[in-house]
Amino acid sequence: MELPLGPCDDSRGWDDDSDPESETDPDAQAEAYVARVLSPPKSELATPRASQLSTPASSPSASEHRAASKVSAVSEPGLLSLPPELLLEICSYLDARLVLHVLSRVCRALRNLVRDHVTWRLRAQRRKNFDWPAACIELEQHLSRWAEDGRWAEYFCLANGHISSIDSVLLLQGGALCLSGSRDRNVNLWDLRQLGMEPSQVLVKTLGTDRFSTHKGWVWSLAAQDHCVCSGSWDSTVKLWDMAADGQQFGEIKANSAVLCLSYLPDILVTGTYDKKVTIYDPRDRMETQDALLGWGPLRGSDFPSPRPIAHEAGPALLKSQRLHSSPVLALLADDQHIISGSEDRTLVVVDRRANRVLQRLQLDSYLLCMSHQDMQLWTGDNEGLLHVFANHNGCFQHVRSFNVGHRSHITGIQYSLGALYTTSTDKTLRVHVPTDPPRTICTRRHDSGFTGVCAEGNLVVAASGGLSLEVWRLQA
Repeated sequence: MELPLGPCDDSRGWDDDSDPESETDPDAQAEAYVARVLSPPKSELATPRASQLSTPASSPSASEHRAASKVSAVSEPGLLSLPPELLLEICSYLDARLVLHVLSRVCRALRNLVRDHVTWRLRAQRRKNFDWPAACIELEQHLSRWAEDGRWAEYFCLANGHISSIDSVLLLQGGALCLSGSRDRNVNLWDLRQLGMEPSQVLVKTLGTDRFSTHKGWVWSLAAQDHCVCSGSWDSTVKLWDMAADGQQFGEIKANSAVLCLSYLPDILVTGTYDKKVTIYDPRDRMETQDALLGWGPLRGSDFPSPRPIAHEAGPALLKSQRLHSSPVLALLADDQHIISGSEDRTLVVVDRRANRVLQRLQLDSYLLCMSHQDMQLWTGDNEGLLHVFANHNGCFQHVRSFNVGHRSHITGIQYSLGALYTTSTDKTLRVHVPTDPPRTICTRRHDSGFTGVCAEGNLVVAASGGLSLEVWRLQA
């Protein structure tokens, strides 16, 4: 259900960031949050909602026949007297489920038309802005890599880097490097090119110069843009790291509350925080300011200045901040047009970046814990173990489908692409799916302490666990 926009959604409220949270113990706050937000749901899983979703169709056979031949001729004027091409055009404006389950029962002629695979192939080809060749290639590769319950995937357990639960994971450089953020307050850098070697060769370093930890609170979120990485923590800071300079810190943001989620783009860095706010920073402005203050410029051939210890306390310039929700912000995504945030208050808020205003406020039946976005579709996981899909129609997001993919509890991580779908849950499973309607699960992996997140890039899939380890699968190239 879409809620009416209120006064708090006015763009003039974006710059309100004047009410800092009272000082609290970050560890106590984090523990209370986990007990409240990640506790098992009280009720049984909800029944998936009936709605619509356009998904990649199966690869058509080479021996296709025209759908027109399936419609029998009629002598009386009416709908069936129209040419088959017009009937197909009319059907393309109707909901796919209506066509399949209702129209097919009207008469034999329409049933033959609806059941012909060519009808659906033509319908699929009308979908705009979708890369069908790329989807087919990725889907076939995904099915091949996880064939026979993933028996050909190499498995590695990286258990010697953290001393507490890992809550965030991020792959870099096509899967060559990996970052992990933990409740032990550290961000670790791993070299996955050394998988199978001695553990000391895989674990490269812990980020930061502090001898005890990277942050002063649990590390809860990670994001990257090219070789620049940021980590968000319950200590109410975001720290920025340059992976091209051996992971040196080059900036820091001091927020008013715990940083629960991040999104990093070339022109903006967005945070979602415990104090119910979404805040936007400009990472480019920080660098220009530091050039002027410190009297040094970018390295030759590079768009980024060389990191200097004196710049550690400098952070990206604050652009906008607004309390978009009535509870902590749990999940966040941004692209060149929108900023999308989900909250414990069971709302999904869409901000139009260009118009600088709240575009939509959707009321949900559950709260979203993770998001993944590609090709006009937003896939999300909630606290009841369900997946929800939202489609971008002319700039507005509409809830089109909900799925029960077998998870019995909170979905803590999701990664969606044209041909692959991964989900993790506190029910102690990682599930590998094909992103069809409904998703088809092709492989399941389990961990005694549950999974807290997942990231896939290149031929590597990495899942964070509550058991102090990173679980890694190296797939066939």
